[in-house]
Amino acid sequence: MSKRILISIPIVLIIIGLIYFNLPFEVTRKTDIEFGNKLVERIEAFKKEKGQLPTPNDWMALEELGFKTEMLGTDPTYEKINENEFELIYLEGFDGPYLLYNSRQKHWKIDFPTIPDRWK
Repeated sequence: MSKRILISIPIVLIIIGLIYFNLPFEVTRKTDIEFGNKLVERIEAFKKEKGQLPTPNDWMALEELGFKTEMLGTDPTYEKINENEFELIYLEGFDGPYLLYNSRQKHWKIDFPTIPDRWK
């Protein structure tokens, strides 16, 4: 009886792991997406009020919008692509693809960030 339990526990854990890693990112990253959607609403309201998007290095404005500031930037990373478009990027590790939201496409996806116009 105890041998069956000892053998079945790792098998059950492996099955649970396989199920979890095959779930869509909308399920596994739900809290990140919900927080990001709140930030998107606040950024759009900022744009309506001020007539422009906040700049990525305006820490005061980004904190007021609700971004979590960290030593190397914000979480998620905010990037202004051009005067009308921005991206929110959840950076994890050094190489992508990352979870990101593009304001032109208006949906979350797993992809590589867009190069901002000011870098071209």
